[in-house]
Amino acid sequence: MPDHVAIIGGGFSGALLAINLLRHDGPRATLIERRAETARGVAYSTVHPEHVLNVRAAGMSALPDEPDHFLRWLAARGLHPREGFASRRDYGAYLDDLLAETQRHAGDRLRVVRDSAVDAAFSATAATVRLAGGGAIAADTVALATGNLPPLLPPGLDVEGLDAGRYIADPWGPALAEGLKPGDCVGVLGTGLTMVDVALALDGLGFEGRIFALSRRGLIPRPHAAGPPGAAAAPRSERPTPEARALLAELRARAEAIGWRAAVDELRPFTQGLWRAMPLAERRRFLRHARAWWDVHRHRIAPHVAERLADLQARGRLTILAGTPLSLTPRPDGMALSYRPRGETGVASLTLARLINGTGPQGNLTRTAEPLLAALHARGLLRPDPLRIGIDVDQQSRAIGRDGRASDRLLVLGPPTRGAFWEIVAVPDIRRQAWAVARRLANAQWVGGEGL
Repeated sequence: MPDHVAIIGGGFSGALLAINLLRHDGPRATLIERRAETARGVAYSTVHPEHVLNVRAAGMSALPDEPDHFLRWLAARGLHPREGFASRRDYGAYLDDLLAETQRHAGDRLRVVRDSAVDAAFSATAATVRLAGGGAIAADTVALATGNLPPLLPPGLDVEGLDAGRYIADPWGPALAEGLKPGDCVGVLGTGLTMVDVALALDGLGFEGRIFALSRRGLIPRPHAAGPPGAAAAPRSERPTPEARALLAELRARAEAIGWRAAVDELRPFTQGLWRAMPLAERRRFLRHARAWWDVHRHRIAPHVAERLADLQARGRLTILAGTPLSLTPRPDGMALSYRPRGETGVASLTLARLINGTGPQGNLTRTAEPLLAALHARGLLRPDPLRIGIDVDQQSRAIGRDGRASDRLLVLGPPTRGAFWEIVAVPDIRRQAWAVARRLANAQWVGGEGL
């Protein structure tokens, strides 16, 4: 068992690993986080009350062995989320409380360092993390919990000629509506969950203009069923065939029989195993043809959020467009965004006062500007997964280097491991991963809570 684990990234994945290491009486941990806040990460640091969780609070406990832990936290504070969907701001406070409680009991076994990790070196017996501030941290094992990489601009779009404030790369930043006038038009690249956040935030901040959201297919997230969850169907006993076309056909048939939500939900226990069993060519086919459809049905939004989006659309405040962005042309009052509507050969144009990148996180390690990841990749300690949607790891979350060998001293957690696990972006999946990695590092062989 290692004596000391350095965890780089203090958001949900990193904080949860530290918490579980201490709960399992495992090695001491140092949590390295450059932001002022720990545990919350980008997703749960939002200042907008309109941003709510995409999973009901009953499924959002951070502790696998205490499934009602978050519900108890809410009840103790007199919080009663609408339709069971708590605000992301409250969930961030919950995670912060949980980490603070762990620190109180852990003493010097859990340390938080406010700095940026810029490199890491490894020997046969140890590791050293180099910090931007000039210091270094010695450890036995390093765990990367860096979260999602920021979105990239689609090919062909150049924002260099735009005036300051016209292009917003951070869709969760405080400047979304700053300086906008009531008659302005705002463009959002992407129509997924990030677009939902942007539209709700702009509306909540008092923006009265129009929002145009553009993606290749123009699909938006589907809502959860209204009211409490219904009775579950009989659990599925067999894993579907790991072939994209057959899986899609079977999913459609099951949706006809039991409803699309139940058809998607019953795959949850099999999804990671199904992904592992798919040949690489089938994974590529899934990403190319079915990913957008899967995402909007699998990653849903609260019913009242769906109602707000529908109201914005009905009032002409939000327009969803399907097409491919082509170019940006600066104008005195903003920009012109040219795009090719889906299924057409002609070109259309939008006149926008502001453009917000809501395409969602990118995962291509070869394109990251993150100093730590770039340095580790350049030295061959990390490599992109074959699909270039994340960092290559084995089933124990050990990083695989350029030589094809997995490292016991370099681990990766959370969304960057989607190439290996696919379903690793939601709290229940990351919770299970952090639990398993912590249990292995702590030599804790008991298995309680694994099934959650």
